[in-house]
Amino acid sequence: MAKDPEVKLMLQGKPVKGQPLQMEKQPNQVLWNLVFAAILLLLGLGIYKSSQAIDYIWRWDRIPQYIVYQAHDELRAEFDGTIESNERGELTLVNDSDDSERVTVAGYQEIAIGDGDLIFEGDLLAVNYHWQPGPIATGLWMTIKLSLVSIVFAILLGALAGLARISPNPALRHLATVYVELVRGTPLLVQIFIVYFFIGTVMDLERFTAGVVALSVFTGAYVAEIIRAGIESISRGQMEAGRSLGMSRSMTMRYIILPQAFKRVLPPLAGQFINLIKDSSLVSVISLTDLTKAGREVVSVTFSPFEVWFSVALLYLVLTATLSWLVRRLEVRYAVRD
Repeated sequence: MAKDPEVKLMLQGKPVKGQPLQMEKQPNQVLWNLVFAAILLLLGLGIYKSSQAIDYIWRWDRIPQYIVYQAHDELRAEFDGTIESNERGELTLVNDSDDSERVTVAGYQEIAIGDGDLIFEGDLLAVNYHWQPGPIATGLWMTIKLSLVSIVFAILLGALAGLARISPNPALRHLATVYVELVRGTPLLVQIFIVYFFIGTVMDLERFTAGVVALSVFTGAYVAEIIRAGIESISRGQMEAGRSLGMSRSMTMRYIILPQAFKRVLPPLAGQFINLIKDSSLVSVISLTDLTKAGREVVSVTFSPFEVWFSVALLYLVLTATLSWLVRRLEVRYAVRD
């Protein structure tokens, strides 16, 4: 049985006269993935050639010890004496002047003495090794702690200010507007100085607390606007429908409006929190040893600025990428529920 000519054209992917083509040709995924890989390769090659063009000796081997290193605890002799061994094989330092004064050398990973050795005050007896975080790892932990605490308070402050921005109460609405405009209109660095040197002096705040306050207040203003925009993006009919069912304004906001708005504001909130992580580097100006300040200290010791700052940038990238991944997981989770 012969097929209709229009059916043949549709099967061949050609448009039928008077009818738009329904299916668009999909791009070749393999080809464009190869293009992407080629671009990355060219970028890497360009960075490599640029590094070769400058008169600089790369010393990447200096960096790991400032992230984590193997520390050691030494046991040294406090007096002159002789090493004796008992039936259990334990070594004991016996004072030559007073044989009642003894020090048993046990439980150490490395023993530097043997039975019968003559020991003088200050000699090394044994050593224990253990891993310790370096200054970069310590600064990274400070950045994580500072960012997490600031995010929590920024969400609380931003949610309150965002709800106040759409409140029918003019006093709350105007106060929230002044807060948002004042904070967004001044640089974060200036706010950190004001919080630390003025408010911190009056209220006797520690550096960490002052840093959290400055970051929370700054980020909270942007969170407030994000939440306000998310709530106002929901149709007003939703509020009217809730009120018609006998729900109060607050109940309608809590059970109908906010759950819908939350899913819409997740992407901009993630971007704002990523900015908070990067902005936390400014707290180094108040001598808070975060990742950026730790990087400066390591540079002053190693004289390897490129290696240190590339490492610091990579650690910031890991933090922001992790936060982005978590937010994407939340988006997928709520999308599945819908």
